[in-house]
Amino acid sequence: MTALQRELHDLIVAEGPLTVARYMALCLGHPRHGYYVTRDPLGAGGDFTTAPEISQMFGELIGLWAIGTWSLMGAPERLRLVELGPGRGTLMADLLRAARVAPAFLAAIDVHLIETSPVLRDRQQSALRSAPAPVAWRESLSDAPDGPAIVIANEFFDALPVRQFVKTGQGWCERLVGLGPTGELTFSLAPEPDARLTAAAPDDAVLERPDAALAVMDDLARRIAGQGGAALVIDYGHRGPAFGDTLQAVKKHAFVSPLSDPGEADLTAHVDFAKLDQAARAAGARTFGPVGQGDFLRALGIEARAAALTARATPDQRAGIKAALKRLVGADTGDMGVLFKAFALAHPELPTLPGFPAGS
Repeated sequence: MTALQRELHDLIVAEGPLTVARYMALCLGHPRHGYYVTRDPLGAGGDFTTAPEISQMFGELIGLWAIGTWSLMGAPERLRLVELGPGRGTLMADLLRAARVAPAFLAAIDVHLIETSPVLRDRQQSALRSAPAPVAWRESLSDAPDGPAIVIANEFFDALPVRQFVKTGQGWCERLVGLGPTGELTFSLAPEPDARLTAAAPDDAVLERPDAALAVMDDLARRIAGQGGAALVIDYGHRGPAFGDTLQAVKKHAFVSPLSDPGEADLTAHVDFAKLDQAARAAGARTFGPVGQGDFLRALGIEARAAALTARATPDQRAGIKAALKRLVGADTGDMGVLFKAFALAHPELPTLPGFPAGS
């Protein structure tokens, strides 16, 4: 039994079963035993790998996207460059290196990394020690200074807690995490349905409510609409309303039960881009996408960048570049080009942002 599992056991005994959202929040962010509080989960030696760790091309192209977006904003002399959940700082380091082609952009920005993990903050500080722009760390988006901003969120929204409801003969009953006969964690259902949920679906269908993600999107969109700028969200998920249980746990690059190792495995749920779009529009922002990550990166020029890197690479490096390109834009199992999607929001007066279809 993990240290967090013991605390969860005692909490459930004292207060009753937990919602899935509270369980996720405790597993990922518990102040002593939370998954992100206690480790660097990235890379071959961790539990999962994100796009910036696959290839420098990803962060470099996001840098070019940021420069292009800043130009569409009228190239303001001061700009907040914000990243939500910056991992090891790899994406921002690659972004800033690519941005050296635009000295005026670098002169305009100050960087704000929204990070609560002390372990990952250390990694980010190492990666950005020689950054060509001022860098500061913040606990939340609301802590970033006011002003026009470009915000990057790569694999951030998938880690925000979701509530789950299961359709029964009575209606939609919330899924809970309780205790089994021998004290093990187990899923159960609230005894009474939530009368506010009326969607038609067959019995045993699962409905996920991303309340935490929608709250973050509301804050982000209100800032963008009110103070200027744009935000880019890249994550895995679906484009429209759908039923299904997308809660998953990953440990050592393999799927495990979400209840088996609380605090020791990454917990995520697929992003509902339709709901993010609705929340952003309701807060006054203009939206773009979602489009597949592969289409987005191709539109930004990833194939030309891969060719340029290949031209001066060794044979082994060329094979690595080719494999990284396929993983980032491909459509096969294990590739990110289709499952992962790019979505953007902007001040309503901005035109179509780079990487998105004209007129979107």
